[in-house]
Amino acid sequence: GAKNILITGGKMTKALQLARSFHKSGHNVFLVETHKYWLSGHRFSNAVKGFYTVPAPEKYPNGYSQALLKIVQKENIDAFIPVSSPVASYYDSVAGTLLSPYCEVIHFSPDITQMLDDKFTLCEQARCLGLSAPKSFLITDPQQILDFDFKSDGSRYIIKSIRYDSVSRLDMTKFPFEGMEDYVKNLPITKENPWTMQEFITGQEYCTHSTVRKGKIRLHCCSPSSPFQVNYQHLDKPEIYSWVDKFVKELNLTGQISFDFIQTEDGTVYPIECNPRTHSAITMFYNHPGLADAYLKDSEDENELPIVPRPDSKPTYWLYHEIWRLTEIRSWSDLQAWIQKIVKGTDAIFQVNDPLPFLTVPHWQITLLLLENLRKLKGWVRIDFNIGKLVELGGD
Repeated sequence: GAKNILITGGKMTKALQLARSFHKSGHNVFLVETHKYWLSGHRFSNAVKGFYTVPAPEKYPNGYSQALLKIVQKENIDAFIPVSSPVASYYDSVAGTLLSPYCEVIHFSPDITQMLDDKFTLCEQARCLGLSAPKSFLITDPQQILDFDFKSDGSRYIIKSIRYDSVSRLDMTKFPFEGMEDYVKNLPITKENPWTMQEFITGQEYCTHSTVRKGKIRLHCCSPSSPFQVNYQHLDKPEIYSWVDKFVKELNLTGQISFDFIQTEDGTVYPIECNPRTHSAITMFYNHPGLADAYLKDSEDENELPIVPRPDSKPTYWLYHEIWRLTEIRSWSDLQAWIQKIVKGTDAIFQVNDPLPFLTVPHWQITLLLLENLRKLKGWVRIDFNIGKLVELGGD
């Protein structure tokens, strides 16, 4: 029968995609976003039955949970499916513990979310389960890096903030290197803000999204990664699948989990990081009728395989990103490649039978955020249309 579904992260394309899939399967979808994004174009989608705004969780964690609880009770919600921002994953877990007596929560407990989100504890956990993982060290003081015996260790390393940092995550400096003392001393590494030093592994990079219920993968996709990932195409990688399969089974997880992996030439799979939340690659399921059941129903038996994107699903791209890329085109062949992609791909926001979000999202949302930013004179790095926001220094 029809269920009432509550989806957070309403400004994100992936939330709209889930809303449409649930709506197509006959369910009622209620979208939630924080007050700052009250003008989200997605509220105009005909797949959305109700749109609510709630306090920002990082500022008012308690107010956020209570607001969600009110919606759950008022709308008789059956399932809570958060589409979290990196900052909100943890607060959605906390809210989940409050909501679980009233509806099904398709998200991890707070301690699991913290373990997955932390690049250091993730690798420790993987090793505990007998899975491959890069060598990792917890760094709470820059001096530890300078004292480390790189020579006898023999590996190269990269260092990363354990807390999500939308700007420094693009820095891929390899250690050790000449003159690293000055570089290291300037890093904001403290006990309160620990970093991890992770073995640098070369190979092909992949990103995955899996929706899991009671330790079983119900929906799975895997895509080659690129730096500003906006185009997704599903690839079947059995080694990656079995890694994820074992990981979620051993921990008996229920929720949405995405990984970044590197596969080396010998086929070994290394997790680089894990995001305990929906990945934008979920948009590859735009034409898959089985999405709602994958989220809402347990697997029937041991051998039931998860759903994967349909072979005829076109690679997803975001038209507004692509228009931006026009500014980077330097040759005729670049232009032809760009046109090919537009013609062959499918825009994740645009659907003929539901055009309003496409028409309202960029203009409303991005323009108002730009104005807001100019007013406060914050610096922003680039516009990320598929997340519907600006990447600000210190932003979410």
